[in-house]
Amino acid sequence: MTRFSLAAAALAIGFGVPAAADEISDTLQSALDAYEEGDTAYALEELDYARQLLLALKTDALAGFLPDAPEGWSREINTEMNAGLAMMGGGTGAEATYAGAGTRLTITIMADNPMVGAMSGMIANAAMYGARVERVGREKFMIKDGEVTGLVANRFLIKASGGDAEEMLALVGEIDFRGLRSFGQ
Repeated sequence: MTRFSLAAAALAIGFGVPAAADEISDTLQSALDAYEEGDTAYALEELDYARQLLLALKTDALAGFLPDAPEGWSREINTEMNAGLAMMGGGTGAEATYAGAGTRLTITIMADNPMVGAMSGMIANAAMYGARVERVGREKFMIKDGEVTGLVANRFLIKASGGDAEEMLALVGEIDFRGLRSFGQ
């Protein structure tokens, strides 16, 4: 891969965040410089760091799909979400906890994680598991054991837990599924 195409690919993933993109570009340039100098160990360190920065951008962008808190509620975004995903096979995730009206519920969006694929069969056969299925827009969500779980574009697992099913479905319904489908492509 040429120097131009590596830098262009990194910037294309940058989601238009100039300050972060500069740090990513600088880190990639540092990796290329180290590689050209024969310091492959440092080049690998810099590439790993650039990857971390790119994943952070992707996580921040994915968090943008989490619904705003309903009026009178609060929303707290979990900034440690991706650390947990690393132990579950990787991918990108965003999570927020919503509190209000005596309820505390959580919505999680996971992308490109092995768990996502594993859930597709379960959601497709929800009745066999004693679950019911509800449509939210054009998406199907399985409701079982106090959780609402859906799969969007076979890439994104959306899970809500901790609240009344109707509250969770209403909040999940605020997600821009169409935008989510084109995320990262």
